[in-house]
This record gives sequence, structure tokens and C-alpha cells, in this order.
Amino acid sequence: MLRVKVLGGGCTNCKVTYRLIEELAQARGVAVQLEKVEDFQEIMAYDVMSTPCVVIDETVVHRGGLPSREQVESWLADR
Repeated sequence: MLRVKVLGGGCTNCKVTYRLIEELAQARGVAVQLEKVEDFQEIMAYDVMSTPCVVIDETVVHRGGLPSREQVESWLADR
């Protein structure tokens, strides 16, 4: 099971990123443990300055801006 975290303060882009990952994981049948992280101190622990940020199995795979559908699909396919 993939452990996926979406880091961000609750902005629209963060919410859209979360939903996109959730929808594509379900569509592809990939089991994910999806978590939304809004705590500033926890976000800073990943050494990121822009959100949304996506962390998969404790590795930062995306920083700032909305990830494309193709990016998310590649993350799910690689696992």
C-alpha cells in the first residue's frame, strides 16, 4: 500500500491535488493510504517552500502547483 501525503494549508490547489490522487488511485485499483497534512511544522520538516507538495512513501515527488493527471498516473504506475 502506498503512503501518500498531500502537504498544504488547505488551499484550492491542495484540495484538488488530494481529490485527483484519490480518484486516480481508485480508478486504477491502487491501494493508497492518503493523508492531508496542513500543520506548518510538519510541512516544513519536508524542507518544502511551496505547496501543494506530494510525498510518497516519505519521498517528495512534487512541489508547488497542481500536478498533471499524467504525473499522478505515473506515480501510481511506478509503485
